[in-house]
Amino acid sequence: MTRRRTALLSLAALLGAALTALPVQQAGADEVEQVRNGGFDTTADPWWTSNVTAGLSGGRLCADVPGGTANRWDSAIGQNAITLVKGDSYRFSFAASGVPEGHVVRAIVGLGIAPYDTWYEATPVLNEAGDSYTYTFTSPVDSTDGQVAFQVGGSADPWRFCLDDVSLLGGVPPEVYEPDTGPRVRVNQVAYLPAGPKDATLVTDAAEKLPWQLKNAAGATLAHGWTVPRGLDVSSGQRVHSIDFGAYRGRGTGLTLVADGETSRPFDIGTAPYEQLRLDAVKYYYTQRSGIAIRDDLRPGYGRAAGHVGVAPNQGDTSVPCQPGVCDYRLDVSGGWYDAGDHGKYVVNGGIATWELLSTYERSLHARTGRPAALGDGTLALPESGNHVPDILDEARWELEFLLKMQVPDGQPLAGMAHHKVHDEQWTGLPLLPAADPQKRELHPPTTTATLNLAATAAQAARLYRPYDKQFAAKALKAARKAWAAALAHPDVYAGAADGNGGGAYDDSDATDEFYWAAAELYLTTGEQQFAAHVLGSPAHTADIFAPNGFDWARTAAAGRLDLALVPNRLPGRDKVRRSVVRGADTYLATLAAQPYGMPYAPDGNRYDWGSSHQVLNNAVVIATAYDLTGASKYRDGAVQSMDYVLGRNALNISYVTGYGEVSSHHQHSRWYAHQLDPNLPEPPRGTLAGGANSSIQDPYAQSKLQGCVGQFCYIDDIQSWSTNETAINWNAALARLASFVADQGRAKVG
Repeated sequence: MTRRRTALLSLAALLGAALTALPVQQAGADEVEQVRNGGFDTTADPWWTSNVTAGLSGGRLCADVPGGTANRWDSAIGQNAITLVKGDSYRFSFAASGVPEGHVVRAIVGLGIAPYDTWYEATPVLNEAGDSYTYTFTSPVDSTDGQVAFQVGGSADPWRFCLDDVSLLGGVPPEVYEPDTGPRVRVNQVAYLPAGPKDATLVTDAAEKLPWQLKNAAGATLAHGWTVPRGLDVSSGQRVHSIDFGAYRGRGTGLTLVADGETSRPFDIGTAPYEQLRLDAVKYYYTQRSGIAIRDDLRPGYGRAAGHVGVAPNQGDTSVPCQPGVCDYRLDVSGGWYDAGDHGKYVVNGGIATWELLSTYERSLHARTGRPAALGDGTLALPESGNHVPDILDEARWELEFLLKMQVPDGQPLAGMAHHKVHDEQWTGLPLLPAADPQKRELHPPTTTATLNLAATAAQAARLYRPYDKQFAAKALKAARKAWAAALAHPDVYAGAADGNGGGAYDDSDATDEFYWAAAELYLTTGEQQFAAHVLGSPAHTADIFAPNGFDWARTAAAGRLDLALVPNRLPGRDKVRRSVVRGADTYLATLAAQPYGMPYAPDGNRYDWGSSHQVLNNAVVIATAYDLTGASKYRDGAVQSMDYVLGRNALNISYVTGYGEVSSHHQHSRWYAHQLDPNLPEPPRGTLAGGANSSIQDPYAQSKLQGCVGQFCYIDDIQSWSTNETAINWNAALARLASFVADQGRAKVG
């Protein structure tokens, strides 16, 4: 999960030729036009240009845009001294064309002075004939230093951009965004297990129970019953009923539920979709790889050149300096996974993502329904497939090797610590393939939390890779021990919240949970008393760590607790550890039962957090672990049912997993899965999890559409909505873990 600011205007654009201002025009009794000379009838004043050759042509302002630039803001046209009033609504409109067609303009309203915030942006794909575009947004600030700008750089080839009828009209009525939620019967649009729970949600104002029917693809009724009224659902603000059709255990494809005159989107009853989702959720990581060319024969449509290997225009990750004043050495930190939709690589998020992939495999070794072969050698079509190592371990190793490279070398201050992250000096724009990124790369300061992420994942790797590569396992354990010692020597070195330019800050000022997690993994691998003592003495060992918003990169104690419970070991009082996991699962089961949409997630104050989709899944992982520990069917059913939410049984009636369900997220925020902006680029691959509802709606696009949203409705499937619709490696790890569990239940015998 990456907390970010959108790409900023370049200083060059801001220093473009600002020409004489014309008077602001009154557009109506209560409407005020803020743009001067938006019609370009006789002059270009007071518009400025940067790195384009521009002039009037047929009553329009046309610009010849040079090729070979990397970022949108490398070439621009704009106007400064725009006034905005906080809380007022504005209609931003313009007419534009591009020759040849298919180019994208980034049209923004933002701050014209440092720090150059963006308050609203749109990115239409232009055609040669031209088109008109209109957007409505609410200003988040009072400012007389606003700016309207059209960023047109980032193209390898030159092109021609023409602009006319630019308007920023204040005082207009705010636009009400109404998402298309489809039929009022909400189901898991992918599949229900034959011998598993089958629940749906009906949105209706009816106070009394209503009849429902389960229909096959031919329209014949397979089962029927009555809905259960649930009243007002606070997570969505809707009045709803529940539908339970779990008594039907047949198989089928293209099934639907009918209730209250509505027919649901189609779904299957079967196990095959989860076998495929298990694979696709992990296949996602190959196309996130840095430092290697992605082979089109392995991922048709996703082939691309290696990113950040020092081939122009990349400055590369093979010899990266620190931020000024941080260190005087360079490190080869090539490889690893790009964290999310940007080009950054972060140890704390890489750590929890790697742990969850490794734990997906480790669970298969110890759980009653585990099947190690399901993610074994040859299952994921990787370059390493055929090497007699489980493919999921091959994929995780790509990130592990990067994490090991982030360790501070011997002889340096803070030796053994891990640098927190590496990324571009400044934010880059959309779209931008990794190999085309020209930015300077920088190592950011080491932190205690990053160091403990390295210690935990390297220790876990040591035991899992030992049967396949004893040398790598030994290397990992040595690095883990070194990182542990360094963290003990420097227990409170934290990332700064302000270090978020060019990449997410990932700030966390409490390493108690990371110490617990790292000690747990080191103990499970070595059995040594020193690590057992730290586990038993940690306040995290007895704390109630299964909070409503689950575990994540900043809340890692659950990673240690779950592994201590599931992986065989002789820790004193281990039965208490296992019981604590079961109690946590009981809490999440109670939450699930109370939620009409059937998910084990009810954040405090109904404030959905960044990446809520994966928090639902991680809470379900706790429930699934309770099943692995106890064999009680209620935990199996609860974990399986939790998958419904991300696959379509939600207020928006959308599957948050690309390629799964009739309507699924497919415009996730990404610089290379950017088909929405560039038809030559792909959509995210099948099995990519979108972040999901986020009540804080930090990005300008979401703010323009979702003001006042309630819980589940704080989401929009648009590439510009980085706060609700990004993709991230830790989010997909949660999907991989739970999809693998559900797939295993489809194969298991259930009484």
